[in-house]
Amino acid sequence: MNFTPIEDLFENFNKTAQILQEELSCTYLDALGETGENFFHGQVIQEEVSELSRKRLSKIYHSFSGQNYSKEEIRKAYQLAILKGMQENIQPNHQMTPDAVGMFVSYLIGKFTHNKQELSIIDPAVGTGNLLFTIMNYLSGKKISGYGVDIDETLIRLAYSSANLQEHFVQFFTQDSLEPLFIDPADIAVSDLPVGYYPNDVRAADYELAAESGHSYSHHLFIEQSVKHVKDGAYLFFIVPNGIFLSEEAPKLNAYLKQYTHIQGMVQLPLSMFKSEAAAKSILIIQKKKEGIQAPKNALLVNLPKLSDAPATKSVMGKIDDWFQQEKY
Repeated sequence: MNFTPIEDLFENFNKTAQILQEELSCTYLDALGETGENFFHGQVIQEEVSELSRKRLSKIYHSFSGQNYSKEEIRKAYQLAILKGMQENIQPNHQMTPDAVGMFVSYLIGKFTHNKQELSIIDPAVGTGNLLFTIMNYLSGKKISGYGVDIDETLIRLAYSSANLQEHFVQFFTQDSLEPLFIDPADIAVSDLPVGYYPNDVRAADYELAAESGHSYSHHLFIEQSVKHVKDGAYLFFIVPNGIFLSEEAPKLNAYLKQYTHIQGMVQLPLSMFKSEAAAKSILIIQKKKEGIQAPKNALLVNLPKLSDAPATKSVMGKIDDWFQQEKY
């Protein structure tokens, strides 16, 4: 059979992860993180692996060369293996940003930073790193370094292995993202925000966006944490629920954004991407205030059509280009 490079890589990631899952008595996702490390080092680094399995694995690892694959092929193949593992062990925090969303966020970042050749990007809810790596691959003409934070050790391990295989410079931090972060201010923040309530009321009390009573919205706190950790004048791109400005905490969020940022725009993602209208999301774009920077006269407000509808998509992209010509260039 003639496999595409992505299928070929997926087969090797999957086969070796299954062998390690058996050998190490761990979950498929943990084994996938381990095999990612082995591919990077070109050898089996786990001492517990039996001699027979070590020979089978070594043959695959020795034949692998990252030079034979593009960064996108490696990202997509590893992503497919991660998705397989997530289907076997579904957890609410194990969800991946769809590629189409990642590509569009990348396009927007490229437009907003057209005159910058070097960027540092922070994702405070990095997960497996798929959104961050999509951006880094899409904007390959820029020199990009990244910071990723997540409390889930399995997801961070997968992100770390994937970054190594794609040869991306990213520093990862395994911690509660809403605790103090010891990270230099970044040029860009991007995040598919975790939506829900933050259980640590004591920690939440340190935030301006903490709720007056009960648990605070974690996605609001993530926005505030991100604003704190970018440079003045930096842009922030958040994937948020469509109703983020309709909740009971919305007035406080509105006031916070007005005080510290300029709202650049909101792009509503196609409803066809989501299981229900209630689950639909948008991309919120804000800019941290800086002396000399004015708010746009008109915010960028568009609804993306189904991306398969070429004429409608072309029309919306034309509107976005016009907005940049009027407001930015």
